[in-house]
Amino acid sequence: MKLVLASASPRRKQLLAQLSFLSSVAQKPFSFDILAADIDESHRAGESAASFVVRLAKEKALAGLNLYPAKGKAVVLGSDTIVVLGNDILGKPKDEADAKAILTRLAGKAHQVMTAVAVTDGEQTLTKLVTTGVQFCPMTQSDILAYIATGEPMDKAGAYGIQGLGGSFVEAIEGSYSAVVGLPLVETRALLCEMNVF
Repeated sequence: MKLVLASASPRRKQLLAQLSFLSSVAQKPFSFDILAADIDESHRAGESAASFVVRLAKEKALAGLNLYPAKGKAVVLGSDTIVVLGNDILGKPKDEADAKAILTRLAGKAHQVMTAVAVTDGEQTLTKLVTTGVQFCPMTQSDILAYIATGEPMDKAGAYGIQGLGGSFVEAIEGSYSAVVGLPLVETRALLCEMNVF
């Protein structure tokens, strides 16, 4: 079975490549194809943050499976990450003003990052949800504007990348670092083992 990553995210590609390298060292090599699967990422009324992110991961995996040309010969992995502050889901910023508003809200506060992973072969779909606590240090408006000027916040949930320049504002995390980046390695490896990929 071929593994397919249903994501255009360079961060997810890099993390999955780490698992692929580890599997080759263990003499159980796997490679993977990449297929961007576009879905409607709208939040539904009354849907919890956890249910929302798991649904998106599943829909991405299933959309990728439908797009993959070799039917019945692929295991497709979909993943989604959201940032949750209180009861609010903070997605990717719409523009620089939105990025500024999001980062101003996160400054000096604790929030949660939820990353869901789904794998499907068309017959069964398995999911895992990983929630990590993240504490931001206080940030001045000049800190925020300088960070936005780098362009890094613009394509990331919560308007920051922990693996990049945004990591300089992260005071502490409780949970999975790789999940905050975009793909929880321990849980993804467990799912791939369950699907006999790893």
